[in-house]
Formats: sequence, structure tokens, C-alpha cells
Amino acid sequence: MSAKAISEHTGKEFLSKYICTSAAVQNRFRYASVTAETDWARLTQEHPWLLTEKLVVKPDQLIKRRGKLGLVGIDLDLQGVQEWLKSRLMSETTVGRAKGVLKNFLIEPFVAHKQEEEFYVCIYATREGDHVLFHHEGGVEVGDVDAKAQRLMVAIDDKLSEDQVTRQLLTHVPNERKGILASFIVGLFNLYEDLYFTYLEINPLVVTQDGVYILDMAAKIDATADYICKAKWGDVEFPPPFGREAYPEEAYIADLDAKSGASLKLTLLNPRGRIWTMVAGGGASVVYSDTICDLGGVDELANYGEYSGAPSEQQTYDYAKTILSLMTREKHPEGKVLIIGGSIANFTNVAATFKGIVRAIKDYQGPLKEHEVTIFVRRGGPNYQEGLRVMGEVGKTTGIPIHVFGTETHMTAIVGMALGHKPIPNQPPVDAHTANFLLNSSNNVMTPATTRTASFSEARLSNDITSAKKCKAGLSAAKATTLFSKHTKAVVWGMQTRAVQGMLDFDYVCSRDEPSVAAMVYPFTGDHKQKFYWGHKEILLPVYKNMADAMKKHPEVDVLISFASLRSAFDSTMETMQYPQIHTIAIIAEGIPEAQTRKIIKKADEKGVTIIGPATVGGIKPGCFKIGNTGGMLDNILASKLYRPGSVAYVSRSGGMSNELNNIISRTTDGAYEGVAIGGDRYPGSTFMDHVLRYQDTAGVKMIVVLGEIGGTEEYKICQGIKEGRITKPVVCWCIGTCATMFASEVQFGHAGACANQASETAVAKNQALSDAGAYVPRSFDELGNVIRTVYDELVASGTIVPALEVPPPTVPMDYSWARELGLIRKPASFMTSICDERGQELIYAGMPITEVFKEEMGLGGVLGLLWFQRRLPRYACQFIEMCLMVTADHGPAVSGAHNTIVCARAGKDLISSLTSGLLTIGDRFGGALDAAAKQFSKSFDSGMLPMEFVNKMKKDGKLIMGIGHRIKSINNPDMRVQILKDFVKQHFPSTHLLDYALDVEKITTSKKPNLILNVDGLIGVAFVDLLRTCGGFTRDEADEFVEIGALNGIFVLGRSMGFIGHYLDQKRLKQGLYRHPWDDISYVLPEHMSM
Repeated sequence: MSAKAISEHTGKEFLSKYICTSAAVQNRFRYASVTAETDWARLTQEHPWLLTEKLVVKPDQLIKRRGKLGLVGIDLDLQGVQEWLKSRLMSETTVGRAKGVLKNFLIEPFVAHKQEEEFYVCIYATREGDHVLFHHEGGVEVGDVDAKAQRLMVAIDDKLSEDQVTRQLLTHVPNERKGILASFIVGLFNLYEDLYFTYLEINPLVVTQDGVYILDMAAKIDATADYICKAKWGDVEFPPPFGREAYPEEAYIADLDAKSGASLKLTLLNPRGRIWTMVAGGGASVVYSDTICDLGGVDELANYGEYSGAPSEQQTYDYAKTILSLMTREKHPEGKVLIIGGSIANFTNVAATFKGIVRAIKDYQGPLKEHEVTIFVRRGGPNYQEGLRVMGEVGKTTGIPIHVFGTETHMTAIVGMALGHKPIPNQPPVDAHTANFLLNSSNNVMTPATTRTASFSEARLSNDITSAKKCKAGLSAAKATTLFSKHTKAVVWGMQTRAVQGMLDFDYVCSRDEPSVAAMVYPFTGDHKQKFYWGHKEILLPVYKNMADAMKKHPEVDVLISFASLRSAFDSTMETMQYPQIHTIAIIAEGIPEAQTRKIIKKADEKGVTIIGPATVGGIKPGCFKIGNTGGMLDNILASKLYRPGSVAYVSRSGGMSNELNNIISRTTDGAYEGVAIGGDRYPGSTFMDHVLRYQDTAGVKMIVVLGEIGGTEEYKICQGIKEGRITKPVVCWCIGTCATMFASEVQFGHAGACANQASETAVAKNQALSDAGAYVPRSFDELGNVIRTVYDELVASGTIVPALEVPPPTVPMDYSWARELGLIRKPASFMTSICDERGQELIYAGMPITEVFKEEMGLGGVLGLLWFQRRLPRYACQFIEMCLMVTADHGPAVSGAHNTIVCARAGKDLISSLTSGLLTIGDRFGGALDAAAKQFSKSFDSGMLPMEFVNKMKKDGKLIMGIGHRIKSINNPDMRVQILKDFVKQHFPSTHLLDYALDVEKITTSKKPNLILNVDGLIGVAFVDLLRTCGGFTRDEADEFVEIGALNGIFVLGRSMGFIGHYLDQKRLKQGLYRHPWDDISYVLPEHMSM
């Protein structure tokens, strides 16, 4: 949501810090918060004025009219405050229908004043601008300020002046106080704008000869503006409405939501309730809550929440396990039900999200059975059949009763089943699988040349587009009646290849002549081409770095589909509206600050541009055009007959519910003519009435469906339009959110705009008004489909609608990736891997999650064991590997590898090139003797050859013994690296047969020459063979195979890479120039003469 209430303490903190006014604001920062844990001695130390002044104390928990409720203690000393709190702090009280515990109190200095010094001021936001209300008689008895107060509206982008305030608001204020009040109100308004408040009320505002005092304050801020205001806001805590506790699980889900691009919401209503929900979609979650309450479950409804926006498997798992943990803490005598519901998803892979839920169910199968939980599932969307199958399977394997249903079942039918109002079908009907829609099942493999593209009852029009009319500057331009046609061309902002491919596939099944996407704009790359499919063939679409190039090169484009993030959507949208060719903009992003949205709306009205969104999936015009992911994947497009127009046009707020409407309308009528999801924000770019009037003026539309919502008053304009005769076509309308009036405390639903601020904004009031005006209003969402069918049948009976014959759409090849997801194909892999898997939520090394690697403190040696040997090696083995890496890390700059690295670094090459130059010198002569030593020693040992026989044979064959000999070190000057490793191996390895054999060889070789010692390469090589053969993790064949394939040389390569990198960095740090080898270190051997 966007507008969130803040505590009075937070509001006064903001005002004290940031208000800029010439009026003397008194008692800044003089307020103290008190809870049951407060240390009074420390509190008085931090706020010494508590000991010297008269005080006021009151609860700070979003409670209205505290004075009338007797919840304000005034004119008390500190002891009096403490006495007053004794009977109230942590006591339960009832405010309206909400019952809660008083936990947080605010203490402030008492301000002695007269009644005539009290004033009332309030600023709040609406679609058109910000309203300032002022009344010269404030205080507890202020009464109906809407009727009594002076008011002034400040339009979007306008500024408030002291002169305006004085002339329009302060007419009843004594002259001596007008200047102070005018300056304060202007300063307050500027603060309200700068800190993105949406509501700010002060009552009373006291003005005395000393200055201005803010006594009581209530405020809301736009939480989506956090990224703009973080520096000033700090970490804001948003208290829950009075009567509802703040649970740590809610905070946990809110934290998950903040870190995710998806939407995750959870509100606990009654943790002891037996009815729990886990619903996908902001709109659908409200519909399910409505239906539960309609069927008498309001007292047992435990939670409200939703997950949407394609959360990952891990995010869904975390969300699901939180719900399951909460619902299995207390038993209920009747058992419990979990409703896993949702509308038909537009782009979320249902099977992928269900995997997370299935994981959680498996983890909690014991508690779920113990608490007698029955689960009901209904879902649709991409790959939903697989998701339902997996969900059904987990029910069978765990023994938990799980009933699964797809799009063939009405969305909320499972609520009636769960609450015992409807029977549970034994074998519910199942819709065809995704593949059945996409694979041509007829004998005719030819693609039909054309399909019907006109409405069932519409004569073909010579021109599909009604252009926006030009207007004079400063006035609102007329907007187009027809937004999309078969010739509409769009630019897509953002690298959304999946959405674009979905649009092209839709275009193809609609038999469009050309793709609807002309180009893409993506500022983070240079201009290039992107490959897509058009039916069976591949095409290239241009991608531009900036919007200006796209507009210039594609003058036919009149639609922008913006997938810009919430941070960049405002700037990119305002830029696009500079181009007069653009008539429609769809803004997909959720979480755009309301102040920015209102500026977009104002500019769009001036330019005659229709805005769809923000926070929307878009819209669709069957047979013509679809926005982004609207309508879901091709199986849903074909199942809901969206490839050709019907006679019913709809408008909703929710994207998911718009897809559900596609389903309902296709099953009850001849299909949709057009559908738009205007978005869930408080200020959608276009309103219900904007689109209803378009549909009224469109000949092909014969009836209109509106899915309204709690919050706002836009539905009343439809009532007015019906009453005045502006709307004459049948309107079927239902406003979701009827459950809100049944809750004791305020609940903010999934959509930012789904919150009633007054009685007229409730869904119940709006449904009644629509019914009274003459719209067709069902008794519940459950009955919406029946009412639509009834109205449609009447229109068919009257001849208004003449159904036409169905024509099959062209067959579109299925994408390889999606066919594989559905399990329809198999393909040999290009290569295989068995050591690492990065595809899931967590990186896995040889079967071990990365979190376990760190939890077990396996270290670098343990990781190397997993990745190289696919084994969890013993601790001593991991230590040995790490010691080998340490002793082989470097051996000075004179060795060939380091020398090469240094020369390369001094030639100005980069790190990778320099490192590679050094590594290329590794071989039998330098560093690469580990494998060779291991092979030579183990072969002679295994053959039973005595050490002397081995030495003699190598001498006879004219071969060097790898791992024996050193240029500098000798028996008299031992290599301490070898000594350290040898001591460790002798102490920790279970057996050292090969090392002992090598040491016997060393005795023979050093007797001939003291520097023919077992060097570090040789020791590591033979010790590693002992390790592989005796640690218990490998068979003899496996141990020999690792030696044979060169694993041991990898130890030297890995260790010495550290040293080479060190030499590279050293040379760069020392700023060494190009290396040239000195002449005096080169022996020039040239022939003295040449003879022919």
C-alpha cells in the first residue's frame, strides 16, 4: 500500500525537524514516549522538562477522538501522569468496534490557552490536487469540519502563497493572528509536499502571543516514497490500527516484500481462527475474504494476505511456511481449513510457485495432520495443470486431505466447499492441458488464412482509430475513444523479451498482418537488434538506447508499454508524453509515489494521452492488441477466446481479476470485446468512468462489466451516468471488499487504493448505489457469472447480439523452453556436470547447499574436496589441502612462472593476461611434477619394486625421478615446507606407505648427491596418493583415476596463482615500467662468417 498512518510522535518529529516558517513554533522536540518498559529515571534525564512543567498524557496508537473517550490526562505533574497511567497502561479498552490494549503513550508540556486560540487545519490529497481545510474554531468540539471549514485546493504543481491562505482560509481569524497562521500554514503545506504526506491534520492548533503550538496531530505518509525521503524519514515504524496487534510474522513478511520484486502481504486478524488463506493476487485476495465473510466465516477468518508478481519458489516457501507455522500453534475443535486460491495468473508460473508451497506442506505435514487441516486449492495460469498435479500428489503422499481445482471451477467455489456450504466433487471436470491448445489436433495442418476479427454484432468500420483531437494550450485535450486496433503499433520500454514474445504470439493467432511491437527502448545497452518469433519464422526487432531515436524512426507508433521500474517510470513517462504521436501509455510498475502519479495524470490530460496504470498488467482487445502479459499465455488466450472479439467490454482494477473476468465472460457470453485493468493505486491514470464512456460510444460493445473495489468514489460517477442517460448499455457491476465493514479494525488490502476513508467509499455502499441507479449488481462475487449470463441471454433474445460461428485460430509453435517445462519434449544435454547446481534458490556444491558449507565451517579445503573429488573429506584432509595451497603459493620472483607474470605486468597487460602468462610455464620442469611424481612412485611401489631397484631402473632408462631434487635446498639445508607437510602427514594420516617408500628413495639419492632430496612437489604428490587411498572416501580405482586425470597438479596451479597475482599487484603498485632484459646477461653466439 502507499498511504500509511504514522504515530503522532513520528509526525511531530518530522514537523519539528523540517518545517520552515517565520511563525514561532513552540515546544519543538518536547515530547516523550512511554511504554510498560520505560525507565522513568532515564526518561527524566533525557527530558528534564518533565520534572518542572505541567504535562499532558495520551495514548499514541492511531486512536481518533481521544479527548471525547476520556483518554487524555491534562494539567498534571509527573507524579500525576504516573498515577493516571497506572489504570490505563497495558489495560484493554474498546474504541468503536475495536478492542485493544493501550501500550504506547505520549507525554507533552501542557499549554494553557483560551478556547478562541484553538484552530483546526488539515491537508489531504485527492486526484486533482491537495485540499487545505481551516476552521477558526478547533478543539474537541470541532464537529463536522467538512461542512464548516473554509477550504482551498492547490492544484498539482501549483504553490501555496500566504496571500491565498489569508484571503480564502482566514476570513474569520482576528487580524493580529492572520500573519502567523498564514506563514505557518504555508510552511506546513511545503513540509507536507516535501516529505510526501498524504494526510496531515492538526486539531487543535493553538496560537498565543508566544507563538504556535501543535497539540494533537494525525498523519499519513506515502510509504512508496521511501527511496526519495529515506534521508529525512529515517527508519519509519508504521503502527498497526488500534485493535490489531503487530505480530513478528507480519514484520517478517513485510521484510521479505521489501527485498522482493514480487508482492507479499500478511495481516493477522484472529490467530485462533480456523479459516486460513494463502491467495495469489491483490484483487483475488479481497474476493476470497469477501466470500468467506458472506458465508458466515468472519469470526473464524484468521488472516488476510496475498502473494503475487511471480515470487520465486524460495519466496513462496518462506511465505507458506509462515502461514503454516501460525495455523498449527493452537488446535481448533472443528479442525482447520487452508484456502490456497487465486485468479488466473497472467505471467506467474503456477507450478514454480506451488513447488514452494509443496515444500512447506511437506515440512509441516506432522503438525498439519495433528491439527486436522484440510486444504482447498483453486488456481489457473501458466503451467497450472502441473502445479495442481504436484499439489494433489503431495496430498496423497502425506495423507493430508488436499482438494485441487482449476479454471473449470468458479474462483470462489472452494470457499463454499471449505465451509461446508457446497459438496466437494469426487472428480472435478478438468480443462484441456496447455499442450492441447497449442498443438494442432485437427487433420488439417494448414494454418487458416483468416479468422473473424470483427465483433459478432459489429459492422466493419472503415477506420478503427478515433484520434485524439488537438486542443489549445492549457486546456485538456480530448482523448481517443478507440485505444487499440489491428494496426496499433507500440514501443516497449524495458528488456521484457518474454512479454514481447507473448504479444507477438497473440498478434499471430489474431491473424494480424504485422507484429504490434515496432521497437524496444532500453537505456542500459547500445542500439541493437533482438530476435523474436513471428509464428514459425524468426524476426528481428530494433532496440534503442533512447526514446527520441525510437520515436523518430517509428512514426507509426502511438502506444508505449512501460516496464520501467518504480524509480524510473515517472521520468520515462513524462519524457514520452513530449511526443505527440503517443496516444496511450501503459505503466506496469507498482509502487510509484502518488505525487508523481498525479503529475503524470495532469500532463496526460493536457496532452490527450490515455494512461493505463500504474500497478497494472495492462489491457487487451481481442483480435487486435494486448499489453504485455495481459491475458496470460497462449493456452489461456485460446481457452478464453481472446483471439477474436466478443460483445462484452469490462474494466477492473486488478490485473489478475481481469484475467478471471476473461474466463467468466468466455464461459457465459460470446467473449470479451475489450478489457482494461486500470491498476490498484489510489490514483489510476484513467478511471472506471473513462473506459465505461468509451465502451458506451463503441458500437461493437453491447454490454459492460465493471469490477469495482473498496476505496475511492469513482463508481458513483457510473451511477450518475446511468441516471442521466449518458450510459444506456447494460452495466453489470460488483465492488469487491464487502468484508471490510465486518472487521473490527481497519485492514489495508493488497491494492494501495483498497481502503475506505469514509462510509461512502465502502464496497457495500457502492454496490447499493449502483443497484439503485439501475446497474445489474449480483448478491456476491459468486453470482457475478450468473448475472452476466442472464443479461447476455436477454441481449441475444432481443437480437441486440447475434452470435457468430467460431473459426479456429492459427496454430502457434510452442517455445522450446515452455515445451520442456511442460514435459512434452526431451533433448540430449550438450554437456553434463555433477559438481555444482546454481539453478535453485541456493547454490549447491556436490549436493551440499552453500549455507551448509558455511555452517559446517568446511573451509577452502572442504570446498575443494566437494568440487574436485565430490566427497566431504575428513577434517585432516581439508587441512592438508589448505597447507598445500599455502606452501605452494609462491617461491619468489626468480622462478619462470613468476618471472613471466612480472614481465607481462610491466608490459602493461591486465591481471588475467599476466596470470595466464605465468601459468603457461607450469609443466614437468616447473611445478607440474605432482602428478608425475605420484604416478612414478605409486607405479613402482604397487609393482613391489624395491627403492634401490626403482632408482637403478630410472637411471638405466635415462629418466629423471619426478619430485626428487632441488636447485638450492639439500639434505644439509632442508626445505622447511617439506618438513612441515611431512610432520603433519605423519601425525594425522591413517597410513603413509607411499610417503615412507619415497623417503627411502630419498636416502638413496641423497647419498649420491645431497640436493637430490624429496622436494615439495614430490611430497605433496605421494602424500596425496596416501590420502586418496586411505581416508575411506575412495575406492582404489577412484583414487588412481584422480591421479591419472591430473587432479594433483591442480593443487600447484591453484596455490601458485595466488603468488602470481601477488607479483602482478606488486609490480602495479610499484609502478614498474616496461621490462627489457640487460645485454650483459645475454650471451650472443653468432657465426663468425657465412660461406655460400
